[in-house]
Amino acid sequence: MHDYLIQYGGAERVLESLCNIWPHAPIYTLVHEPRNVYGKFDSKTVRTSFIQKLPFAKSHHRLFPPLMMLGIEQFQLDYYDVVISDSSSFAKNIITKPGTLHICYCHTPMRYAWDDCQYYTEEFSFPAWLKKIIPYFMNYIRVWDYYASNGVDHFIANSNFVKRRIDKYYHRDSEVINPPVETDKFSVKTKGKIGDYYLLVGRMMKYKKMDLVIEAFNENGFPLKVVGRGMEYKRLRKMAGNNIEFLGRVPDRDLSNIYSAAQAFIFPQEEDFGIVAIEALASGRPVIAYQAGDIQENIIDGQTGIFFKEQTADSLNEAIKKFQRMSFDSEFIRNQALKFDRRIFEDKIRRFVEEKWREKQNQEIENVS
Repeated sequence: MHDYLIQYGGAERVLESLCNIWPHAPIYTLVHEPRNVYGKFDSKTVRTSFIQKLPFAKSHHRLFPPLMMLGIEQFQLDYYDVVISDSSSFAKNIITKPGTLHICYCHTPMRYAWDDCQYYTEEFSFPAWLKKIIPYFMNYIRVWDYYASNGVDHFIANSNFVKRRIDKYYHRDSEVINPPVETDKFSVKTKGKIGDYYLLVGRMMKYKKMDLVIEAFNENGFPLKVVGRGMEYKRLRKMAGNNIEFLGRVPDRDLSNIYSAAQAFIFPQEEDFGIVAIEALASGRPVIAYQAGDIQENIIDGQTGIFFKEQTADSLNEAIKKFQRMSFDSEFIRNQALKFDRRIFEDKIRRFVEEKWREKQNQEIENVS
């Protein structure tokens, strides 16, 4: 069970790994737009909700929270003994029969409901009239989300940061299994020199704080390459100086080379888990990161990267000045990233599900006897 298949990001990489483990399991999701996920799931059986047929649902799905609540509850899953939800919003709130084992891989409790409501309305540029009523809907969504999450038998958190959020908002314990990274697609540069540029990669959304990086590099004048597309693309290009190059979406092979030749990777946002930062580490490149979210647990300050403490251009530029006086061991950096390899993730997930299924069967036998 997946929230919606209308973009390709960290959650979809987790879904790909789940499909590798259980290749014959169908995918249930609220909305599916194959073009936006680059056909990654074309070989899978994908079953969608009634929202799939609504006008604008594929391009403006965030306008439909109440309908998504209804849609997720209408999926019929009584056939299945085990259901795995891959969720940052609605998927975990599916309704299953008492005998079904429901395990949720949680990327985060629903952020815009619990702690980012006002930012959510600004992020997606909703009409003024809609901004006024969204907070009233959020009160209802929070209550629904809390009680519906009780249908999850076991939570898996994608990071310790998310584990604490699950405990705070749902009052539930969780096992931490970090998301998969294709570490074998990245390598330390062994031929030629490291480039003179810094690197920024990700979907261009306001919360990613890419504008902060653009502002900082407009001031310092250093070369910056930006990989990705998104809602902020036009605005960011308009504000960028001539030292900043926008590459759009690039093929995996080219991206690996871009990572490995960068001076450093810039990570300016608070994230539940930053896969792109781990890809940079797997390429042997240090990360200059905002000191918040889960990245704090994955960077060794002074050895695999450095932190800046304020989300400002000045704070980032101070960190860059500090970085330029330091040296880093590329092989050591890469080795720190190997624990996030996809095969390790898939092995942990498989063992977790099998263990919980055995526990459930044993409990049922005890209840009968």
